[in-house]
Amino acid sequence: MVFKLDENRIAFPDPTLADDDGLLAVGGDLCIDRLLLAYSHGIFPWYGPDQPIMWWCPKKRFIIRPEKIHISHSLSKYMRKHDVEIVIERDFSDTMHRCRVKRESNVGTWITDEMEEAYAALNREGYAMAVESKVDGVIAGGLYGVVIGKNFFGESMYSDHENGSKLALVMLAGLLNKAGTPMIDCQFHTDFLESMGGEYISYEVYMENLLR
Repeated sequence: MVFKLDENRIAFPDPTLADDDGLLAVGGDLCIDRLLLAYSHGIFPWYGPDQPIMWWCPKKRFIIRPEKIHISHSLSKYMRKHDVEIVIERDFSDTMHRCRVKRESNVGTWITDEMEEAYAALNREGYAMAVESKVDGVIAGGLYGVVIGKNFFGESMYSDHENGSKLALVMLAGLLNKAGTPMIDCQFHTDFLESMGGEYISYEVYMENLLR
């Protein structure tokens, strides 16, 4: 069953009532309080430019445990060969927009003007972060996500140069591991994220990690 949200009330139905594909509700808005409430229960917005706001909470969660990030032999060799740096918060809005442009030119994107404005507002309040990789002095790629406590919820990534997004993810995982973060929420499975160490867990285990 898909629920209709009341725009004048910041609340969500029980996340376990989501459809089998993960769709829980439609409607509402992207105000800071609603977004924070959503992410703190494993719910996130994902919808197309001509669709209403759609809120998802998959029953099987795809995550990366920071301490188990997979660095392939070829990526390890690349890192030894080049001067690689991590760049945090160079320009959140620019990083997010690069993610949007990269997806628009390939497979299409859910990152609308409304989404850019909403997550920039989260960033200004300290609840969203952008991380990028720099290779031999040049920005190579990056990603952004929501941050609540020790938890990181990945949203999107981009690469402008070889291994750009991989390096950003690997270095972010290193930082999060040191901070005691139990998982990076990947939201949905992709072959790329699986190759980086992604795995499925149940919603129950997901929430246990989220509430640490």
